[in-house]
Order: sequence, then C-alpha cells, then structure tokens
Amino acid sequence: MKSNSKALLAAAGLAALAFSPANAFEGGVQWQQKPGIFIGASAGVPPPGIYMFDQVFTYQTNVSGPLTNAIGTTKNGVQAAVDIQGFVFVPGWTFLGATYDAVLAQPFGMVSVGKPLSGPPNLTQIDQFSGVHNTYFAPVELSWKLGTSGFVVKAGLGIFAPTGTVQGATAAMPVGLASSSNGYANFGNKYWTFQPELILSYLKDGWNLSAAIYDELNTANQQDHYTQGDVFHVDWTATKTIGKWTFGPVGYYAAQVSNDKCSDAVCLALHPGIFAPGIGFIPGTGGITGNTQRWQLAAVGGLVEYNFGPASLTVWATQEVYAHASGGSLAPVAPTTDLSFTTKGMTVLATLSYRLWAPEEPAKAPMFHK
Repeated sequence: MKSNSKALLAAAGLAALAFSPANAFEGGVQWQQKPGIFIGASAGVPPPGIYMFDQVFTYQTNVSGPLTNAIGTTKNGVQAAVDIQGFVFVPGWTFLGATYDAVLAQPFGMVSVGKPLSGPPNLTQIDQFSGVHNTYFAPVELSWKLGTSGFVVKAGLGIFAPTGTVQGATAAMPVGLASSSNGYANFGNKYWTFQPELILSYLKDGWNLSAAIYDELNTANQQDHYTQGDVFHVDWTATKTIGKWTFGPVGYYAAQVSNDKCSDAVCLALHPGIFAPGIGFIPGTGGITGNTQRWQLAAVGGLVEYNFGPASLTVWATQEVYAHASGGSLAPVAPTTDLSFTTKGMTVLATLSYRLWAPEEPAKAPMFHK
C-alpha cells in the first residue's frame, strides 16, 4: 500500500526540534523548537498506521542585534546541523468527532559559534559542541474536518523533556554570559517545555494553505533556576500539488513575548555577573541583566516535494529577512548599553517520510464461477 505522504506531514507537523543559537550563552535568543519546523504540515491526519520521518537541516547564520556593536562586526557566524528521527502513531481512534494521533521525535545535532563571540580559548564560552537535544513528544493531537469545505483544524500539546546532553558544573562561577556553570555547555536544556499547538488548514483540490501557531512555555532550569521567556511561533505554508510534485512559498515568524526570570537566591548566586566583550567580566550585575529579553525573527522561502509512492521527499529553504533583539542592558553598571542579540540567516531542511506499518485490510471472500 502506498503511503499518504501529504497526510503524514500533516500529522507529524514534522514534529520536533530545535536548535538554540545561545545554548552556550544563557539569556541570548533561546528556543526549543527551531522556527519553521511545521512548514509543510497541515491539520490533516493520515490513514491508520505507524509512520516514520527522517529530517535533517542546516542553519547558517550571523549574529544580529546590538551585541554586534560590542564585538565590532556583523560577520560573527553561528551554525547548526541537526538530524531528527520521528514517529507518528495513528491508531484510528476518534474523540469528540476528531481523529487522534500522537508523535515522538528525537533530535541530534551540533552547533558552532565563530569568532569573536566565541572568545579566546582561555575564556569559558563554548565555541562548538554536539549531542542529543531534548526529546519531543505530543501525546494528544486531535484533528477536525469541517464538513466537505476543505477546512481542517488540529489542536495538540507538544512537550520537550529534559533528556538532552547536558554539560557544565553546577557550582556558582562568575561566568555570566558564558554558561558552563549551568548545564548549557551542550545541546540539551535542563528544563521542560510545554507547547500548545493549533494548526488551521484549507486542504482541497491539491492546495495546502496552512498556519501552525504554537507557544513555548518553559519551566525553570533545574540547575540554576533561570527561566527562559515564552516564545511564540507562526509557521505558514501555501503549496499546490500537481501529480507527484508539490511546490509553493513558505515562511515563519517567531518572537520571545515575555522576559526571562531569575528571582530566587540560588539563581542570583549562579549569575553573579556577566561578560561584556571587549570590557571583561562585570561582577555583581546579577539576575537577568545583560541578557536578551525580547527578540523577533521573520523568514520567507519555498518548498518542493516529490512523492515516490512508498516514500516522499520534501525540501524547503528559507531566508530570515527580519531580525531584532532588545533588553540586554548592563544595568546598573551601564543601563544604556544593550548587549542583546539574535541570529539572522538561512535554513535548508529535508524530510523523508514513509509508512512503517498499516493494519491489514479485511480478507475478501473468494469468488466462485461456474
């Protein structure tokens, strides 16, 4: 039986991940799920079965924002390469008129931060690391078809569990921006993220017009009690299928919509100061000062897919056309000096999706002829 690749992309939302360009720098731009991961998805659900997707992407960027004034260049590279292995489970159940599915995905990846932001070797900033990212699972996704209109709505809850590779001592160290003291020295994040998700789609006559809207709600870091602010995402798709080919424009918008938090004594003790490039360590600034509090990214690009029958290959590329960061003052040392930053660059992502198992069709009675 041929796999229904379009519906698989719908159910998976191409589930997971993430790369944060600031894993090595707590308080910079930080997300669990890479903006754009739901590109190509829709609110539909494939036929009953177990599906798998293999997903790889590269994110090639430069640092953008007020920090570039301190480091003296906008050509400070930040790169990532990520691989995701995921499964979509569609048992054929319905609930309140909706079709149920669940998703499980495990990301792996590497990140490198170029000069001068990575700093000289004797400093504690991390310039390259690789490992396992937090496991993503969506235990409940429900999809409703609105009659024969072509409109479909899906709601679900995604969760990132703190299972990723974590490195860095737990003792208080005056490293501030550098974060080897709080577990950010590798690809995992030592906190949970709960991600309510809503996908709105028009699926008719080969069209996939979809908007995936979701929000990252983070718990406190288990090692230093620092809490990253909430991150809002919108990934959009406007594609047309003709025969085995699918193509069309895509894009995304993402923004941190609430400030980071660092309020208790443990958190303040683990953040006694921050590092100012070209200045040195600024002791006693404490808390969330010096860290990016708000950032925004917007990107546009295109998608192409070819359906081979048993499997489908999708490739999309986007260029970030807008990036903004703010809120990283050195108060009370230099309240007018903003060292906030984000990244701005290109993403290229490829997904191979296929069905692993489907329930057997009912046996048909043999036909006899005289």
